[in-house]
Amino acid sequence: MARVSADTYRRLELATGGVASAGVAEMSARLPWFDRLTAEQRAGVLMVTQLGAANFVAWLRDPDATPRLTAEAFRSAPPDLARQMTLRQTVELVRIATEVFEERIPALAGSRSERATLVAAVLRFGREVAFAAATVYASAAEARGAWDARLEALVVDAVVRGDPHTAGAVLSRAAALGWDPAARARVLVGNPPATDPDPRRPSGPDPLHGVRRAAYRAGTAVLLGAHGRHLLMIMSADEERPDDAPDPREERCGSLAVLTLTDAFGPGAVVAGPVVAGLLEAHESAARALAGHRAVAAWPGAPRPVDADDLLPERVLAGDRSAATTLVEEVARPLREAGGSLTETVESYLDHAGVLEACARSLYVHPNTVRYRLRRVADLTGSHPGDARGATLLRTAIALDRLRASGATPEPDTTP
Repeated sequence: MARVSADTYRRLELATGGVASAGVAEMSARLPWFDRLTAEQRAGVLMVTQLGAANFVAWLRDPDATPRLTAEAFRSAPPDLARQMTLRQTVELVRIATEVFEERIPALAGSRSERATLVAAVLRFGREVAFAAATVYASAAEARGAWDARLEALVVDAVVRGDPHTAGAVLSRAAALGWDPAARARVLVGNPPATDPDPRRPSGPDPLHGVRRAAYRAGTAVLLGAHGRHLLMIMSADEERPDDAPDPREERCGSLAVLTLTDAFGPGAVVAGPVVAGLLEAHESAARALAGHRAVAAWPGAPRPVDADDLLPERVLAGDRSAATTLVEEVARPLREAGGSLTETVESYLDHAGVLEACARSLYVHPNTVRYRLRRVADLTGSHPGDARGATLLRTAIALDRLRASGATPEPDTTP
């Protein structure tokens, strides 16, 4: 840029205070929210504007100092002001200040050529100030994102460990991440999505970006964390179903949101833990989901997603004592206590490969009696021996109950 005279520099230096004050007055007149700022915050805006005007004069002497001088004005802002002002509001302030600069500063030129120089300088300086503001807010967003990621990892780790001594800290940290303390929770475990090598796509280099977008579309809050090579997701659980025709998979997983979030996981099985009352109880859901994901390889035809309690037989084979306890307490014991030879009927039915008449002959009863007993079994346990999965679950539960009654295995594990 062409140089301006020493007299013009002196006029500019003397006018910086008045130009800044005129800019703040214009902000107050044109922005309804400006007057709602506190007196200290408005004084901070004036200080930043004055420093910006002074930096303009210094930059005019040395245009190579642009990055330092434009960023310096924003670094000098009071911390409270930086926290209260949004990026949109900052852009509005920069626009008004630039318009006032364009109106007042060229009038201080000593000649027509100097006026053209000052007009171009104001436009260029205003552009650099806008970029500096964007840089400051981008840096703040990155810092907040990194902090939120660390906080989220701490919450997920605490949920997995289930340490009761950290309950207060878990709720406080989750609330800082936007989690509703009153929301019910459910845990999903699966493989993380692959990283998209093309940064132009919505997922970009962050594979979890797509998961968060899916959660936003589903209207569900999520907390994400790594567990070994797998992705663990804590989601707020809403069991209300839409009035229109539901997806058939809803009968297995219980929520349309679960289906939406399942599609955001990478290839492979996705296991859903049970819905629990809140975040502090999510340890139980996480434990079952993780146990189910370890055992799901034993059921190649498992649906996606699959409920952790649908994997009880596989979890027992994988050494999950809580799954064995669930089978004994919720399947075998109700059959035994209901009487009516329900347990013997189930075993006979399975031993005769589901042939109703052969089962009835072995029990010396009418086939309708067998049908009635099998319906009772389904009502008590939720599983029917005529179904392949139901047969596996019932056979395993009865076998475990008999082993424990004989003392061949330890007593049921009552710990969660």
